[in-house]
Amino acid sequence: MIFIVAGEASGDVLGGRLMQALLARDPGLVFRGIGGARMEEQGLHSLFPMRELAVMGLVEVLPRLRALSRRLDETARAIERTRPDLVLTIDSPGFALRLLRRIAPLGLKRLHYVAPQVWAWREHRVREFPGLWDRLLCLLPFEPDFFRRHGLEARFVGHPVLQSGAETGDAERFRARHGLAPEAKLLMLMPGSRRSEVPRLLPVFRRTVALLPDVVPVVAASPVVAELVRRAARRWTRPPILVTGTQDKHDAFAACGAALTKSGTSTLELALAGVPMAVTYRVNPLTAAVARRLIRVPHVAMINLLAGHALVPELLQQDCRADRLATVARRLLDEPQVAAGQRAGFARALETLRPKAGTAAEAAADEVLDLLRETPRD
Repeated sequence: MIFIVAGEASGDVLGGRLMQALLARDPGLVFRGIGGARMEEQGLHSLFPMRELAVMGLVEVLPRLRALSRRLDETARAIERTRPDLVLTIDSPGFALRLLRRIAPLGLKRLHYVAPQVWAWREHRVREFPGLWDRLLCLLPFEPDFFRRHGLEARFVGHPVLQSGAETGDAERFRARHGLAPEAKLLMLMPGSRRSEVPRLLPVFRRTVALLPDVVPVVAASPVVAELVRRAARRWTRPPILVTGTQDKHDAFAACGAALTKSGTSTLELALAGVPMAVTYRVNPLTAAVARRLIRVPHVAMINLLAGHALVPELLQQDCRADRLATVARRLLDEPQVAAGQRAGFARALETLRPKAGTAAEAAADEVLDLLRETPRD
């Protein structure tokens, strides 16, 4: 039995694909743990709703500490009670690494999928990692070398965004579904998948759209925040088209001429779909002040890190303003050479994310099964 834990929407997608790949290799596998709809589709009955773990930011976490601590205790007790063959945690390092540390005395095999991004900020935390897991799986090609320099083995398994299907959308189908003319200009807005992100970005997007009266706004929302976005969107002067399903989102990608998105995996999805973009983000000022002192990378957008330069604009904190976002969006929508330059860079950057063979989920599944077969340590 595998006890699998995901704490947010992106981890749920990873977990669902990984479970599917594992079951294709061994249909007898049994899963327990925490996950969302994608993992439940593969047979998981979540210990409690995954959305309770989806929170980000120093100040944003503080009011939730007691509830998160209770859920950590509950999860650790479930693992101790069931004694799984493997504990598999996915991303969400704030919760996952505490859980791995808590259960270390049980002597169970532990695997963490999606390396903590300590190469980006708080690099000193890498000293806390020895003994937390038996295997670490990385999504980014430069991560194994970083961890190796710190005496930790890590394995690159490729990035699952390449199997997301983001590039398979149908623009005509999306326009027909929503009654949009072929010449209508569409702008994709992606405010994030965490409840702590949406209230900070969505009001800025509302003001941005007000400055672009000829543009049709489209908001992509994960199931975790869909209702929150729906309620907020009712107050917009021009209510956006809200997309929540995967296929509808991919069709929207194909129809949209540009996007404004939070940092993270969404930048890779948009790049795969060939949607020119700008990245924006806003957190509590205290969280931002702490982050500025600790960040050690030149860019926050994943697509820029892979490209090695500022391929897409980054408008963060005080630059996350409606007037600036509207100006950038207008350039992306109206200047074909700007969009073409981004698309050429996307193709080069995404090529670095491919595993040696197969898909990322298959490569990760092979690592999981390999660890399961290993002789337990004394």
